[in-house]
Amino acid sequence: MTSWSERWRFPLYLRIWLAVVVAVFLLTTGFGLILREQREREREAQREQSPPRQIILRDEAGEVLGEASVRPVRVPGQGVEFQVPMKDGKTVIVQLPPRPRAPGDEGRRRAGGPGPSPWWTPWSMLAIIALAVAVGSYPIVRRITKRLEALRQGVERWGEGDLGARVQVEGHDEIAFLAQRFNHSAERIETLLKTHKSLLANASHELRSPLARIRMGLELMTPEPDATTRREIERSIAELDQLVDEILLASRLDAKETDVGTFEAVDLTGLAAEECARAGAELHAAEDGRPLVVHGVPKLLRRALRNLLENARRYSTGPVTVELKREGGNAVVRVCDQGPGVPPAERDRIFEPFYRLPGASEREGSVGLGLALVRSITQRHHGSVHCEDNPGGGACFVLALACHEK
Repeated sequence: MTSWSERWRFPLYLRIWLAVVVAVFLLTTGFGLILREQREREREAQREQSPPRQIILRDEAGEVLGEASVRPVRVPGQGVEFQVPMKDGKTVIVQLPPRPRAPGDEGRRRAGGPGPSPWWTPWSMLAIIALAVAVGSYPIVRRITKRLEALRQGVERWGEGDLGARVQVEGHDEIAFLAQRFNHSAERIETLLKTHKSLLANASHELRSPLARIRMGLELMTPEPDATTRREIERSIAELDQLVDEILLASRLDAKETDVGTFEAVDLTGLAAEECARAGAELHAAEDGRPLVVHGVPKLLRRALRNLLENARRYSTGPVTVELKREGGNAVVRVCDQGPGVPPAERDRIFEPFYRLPGASEREGSVGLGLALVRSITQRHHGSVHCEDNPGGGACFVLALACHEK
């Protein structure tokens, strides 16, 4: 699954900062529109309240051709117009185009007085305020979100398995408190896990000695016990030995820093052939005849395949088959049985440690760690494993590993 660090996203600090900038822009625009509307209303009121002008038109002889008492009508870009009725019934429109204005006249007209246009007009002041807010808020927003990003990165590293990941604590606010609590919780969890792994490793090691002594005592026991009792004791010892071995291996695989072996090129076809011969399973190799070579630890890959075969043999009522083939750049191993199958709701849980399907707890040889080890080994090799239906009835466990190209 793609993590947040691998996906493109709009950074938080830019979203907060742009929200501030957009808010200032909307405030500035709204204020400017209101101011312009107010000025238009004031000008209209001034025109309506101004007294009418007396307009008289005369000819060269001085005779009055028409007169009227009218208010001027301002036409944008064309100046002022007057409509004067003539004595012959016609109407003459008198237009006074706008006079040329010297530099500074526009500023005087807008400011309402003489002198050059001041730099602190409402529009310039709003622009300066908006710029100041945008520039001043950026470092504050960036400082806060930068600490949040550091906290997120620390949590992601810790969640990916780096239990030693910690977050640097800066400041004395809520973010600093959250970073402190995360560091404290991560330290406690790391200590508990280390203690748990140490306990498992030590217990597994210490249990081997008494088991060896019991086995030796059984060999030297006199008088000789009956065959049934001896087989039962040997079976119990074998189960205890297997349990100790799997617990020890599981504890090592859980610790990522533990060395579990040397990685090398492994012929998966040859390894599967050996394990199938040992378990009595049918092997179907790749049709092209090419060997499937993967990069891994031979003993771990052998253990994973052996666990799958033992699990299939334990539940199957018919032959167990192993299919090898190449799918893209992966080597895929399918171990199929003809048993009761696995319900879809349980196909993820069966890979959990010590989890068994209902009714399977008493099956011989099952300690509940086999499939959990298969998943841990597969993850160590950057592969995948899952369970699916077998078309012929039963279940198929599919293990996929990247092919090793020489």
